[in-house]
Amino acid sequence: KEITMPTRRELLSRSAAVAGALAGLGLLPQAAQAAWNQSAFEAKTMADLMKALGGSTPAESKDVTIQGPDIAENGAVVPIGAATTLAGVKTMLLLVEKNPSMLAAKFDVTDAVESNIATRVKMGQSSNVIAVVMTGDGKVLYAQKEIKVTLGGCGG
Repeated sequence: KEITMPTRRELLSRSAAVAGALAGLGLLPQAAQAAWNQSAFEAKTMADLMKALGGSTPAESKDVTIQGPDIAENGAVVPIGAATTLAGVKTMLLLVEKNPSMLAAKFDVTDAVESNIATRVKMGQSSNVIAVVMTGDGKVLYAQKEIKVTLGGCGG
């Protein structure tokens, strides 16, 4: 008996039937959706941000440290980090005061990890960068550093 290859039309028809069956069983991958707090990312001031996140009034503290360059050559990739030795840290935030969206990053922390974060952020212009630590007992502490940007990364 002669073996024939399926036509493109037959192959597509079978593929559509298989995809329909998989979708009906819920076995096709779904689009990943990150959970995010829209009002927090739209906040323009520290007070508005704390209100959106349910935090108290922040206090400056020596227990929070922030790392970053004094001068960033390219505002599109500015390395910054934050750390604390405080116990009971639940959330760490990195804020860029003069960016269109002040909240640059939010990290949920547990006691199982060291409270030490680092990332790269975009900065449109020279600005204060603020590291905020929120503890389980309601304390909100921060440290800040001014970073000068020579070439803006947010369309500047």
